[in-house]
Amino acid sequence: MKIKPLGNRVLLRPIEVEEKTKSGLYIPDSAKEKPLTATVVAVGDGELVKIKIGDNVIHESYGGSEITIEGMKHMLMDVKDILAVVE
Repeated sequence: MKIKPLGNRVLLRPIEVEEKTKSGLYIPDSAKEKPLTATVVAVGDGELVKIKIGDNVIHESYGGSEITIEGMKHMLMDVKDILAVVE
């Protein structure tokens, strides 16, 4: 399935956090923090969109809408909810 965000929106794929600690203990789902880093999968054609596909970004913790595409979680959010590009 191909999704093209409209306007100043972007489609992000969250970067998964570690399943276990450095000492080898597994972290239960209830104790994991929501990931705040993601990879840009698609961008809209709005004037405010200054990022490109493939960029890794940091975004607001509760911005956007979670959707599932081909079994993988994604976030569809407004570009104003992106805080930084990770270089």
